[in-house]
Amino acid sequence: MEAWSFPPRYDASYRPDAASRYWFPVRETMPAGDREHAILQRLQAVCRYAYSHSAFYRRKWDEAGFHPGQLQTLEDFEDKVPVITKRDLREAQARSPVFGDYLCIPEADVFHIHGTSGTTGRPTAFAIGRNDWDAIANAHARIMWGMGIRPSDTVFIAAILSLYLGSWGALAGTERLGARAFPFGAGAPGMTSRAASWMNDVKPTVFYGTPTYALHLADTALKEGLDPRKLGLKTLFFSGEPGASIPSVCEKLEAAYAAKVIDCGSMAEMTPWMHAGGTLESSPGMLLWQDIVYTEVCDPNSFRRVPYGQRGTPVYTHLERTSQPMIRLVSGDLAVWEDGPTACGRTYPRLPQGIFGRIDDMFTIRGENVYPSEIDAVLNALPGYGGEHRIVITREGTMDELLIRVEPTAEVHAASDKTQAFKQEAHARILKTLALRAVIEISEPGTFPRTDFKARRVIDDREVFREMNQKLQSEVIPP
Repeated sequence: MEAWSFPPRYDASYRPDAASRYWFPVRETMPAGDREHAILQRLQAVCRYAYSHSAFYRRKWDEAGFHPGQLQTLEDFEDKVPVITKRDLREAQARSPVFGDYLCIPEADVFHIHGTSGTTGRPTAFAIGRNDWDAIANAHARIMWGMGIRPSDTVFIAAILSLYLGSWGALAGTERLGARAFPFGAGAPGMTSRAASWMNDVKPTVFYGTPTYALHLADTALKEGLDPRKLGLKTLFFSGEPGASIPSVCEKLEAAYAAKVIDCGSMAEMTPWMHAGGTLESSPGMLLWQDIVYTEVCDPNSFRRVPYGQRGTPVYTHLERTSQPMIRLVSGDLAVWEDGPTACGRTYPRLPQGIFGRIDDMFTIRGENVYPSEIDAVLNALPGYGGEHRIVITREGTMDELLIRVEPTAEVHAASDKTQAFKQEAHARILKTLALRAVIEISEPGTFPRTDFKARRVIDDREVFREMNQKLQSEVIPP
């Protein structure tokens, strides 16, 4: 299996022939059953390693009555190994600052430190050893090769270069692949205009960022008098948010840049996060590169694998990480999986719709479960949509209501008849898709700020209503 060992050691000078579709032809195209046999052996090694090096896993597994010696089949792994959650990780880091007692290498061997921002609570610190960083770079280079990216390409990285692992993972993969890295970054005022200008001058062939930012960049380029289709891009790959596997979003991006759109990405904790990643021939959708990160799509209550063709939450296990290995980490995301092989000839399972939402993003309106990505998909397919909207969950009287504030294009907004027709069409399509009536409110183009990072479009003001109502009730003076 092309020198598949644990801990991983890859030849840093290796690259396949530029005409080859595969980085590792045997591993990527072998019968799935043969690969699963090798994955079982790797899971046995990873579990023995974690049990020996981590107080976190010893405690967790002892409480569950699991010992690595009991792992004889993939069914044993599913039945006997307990899942872990982000809450478990935060508690471990609070108990054993700063990297938690699931760090399996000496702190002196940590090579990269990344993490979450901590804007909603205690930040999570990611500690990555040097050998792990090399393995991450190799994995990302291999997956980017599957996207059709070659050493002759220039990769424009339009993502925040800070704690965020996405940009650094794209950079590491680009460098290992031997392509030209253009780590432009994002986030500073005026940076998007400068990005369009630089891209027009340098003509990078590959773009990495979020779908939201790529659409914002295309709009900005047009305002600067630049045609995004003439910036030289042939491939755009994305992570950070759902979108690139939504057909309407994918089509809009491909039309804006005249380039191929590829979706990828799972969780920062699971870096190499491209292990869920599309290829040149299999997009839209993402492959699960099972020999890098073993993925089970599970029922979110029992955490048992669902059959192919069904929806569940991905549960991830590192097969190459030694520093902070995640073993059965619950993603909280939603996906449908299907069996391989795929159009590119690889024999991995596939997420045909990518990661299309999070369980905790779901909201319920009058008994109907709604995912923001479903509304995003409807609006992006709507002619005259201006590129931004806000979803407001509110309370009118005793009933929850769904209010969608939508920006049409300037052309639609300028004509009252077109605005009314757009509003009616949006209402009809939302009703058909969600089986739910929504109030559509037209907003002036440019009302909502564009973002350099992940879009945040949902506003739930029901809690505000409840607090206000409770306050009013408490202020009522009895007769």
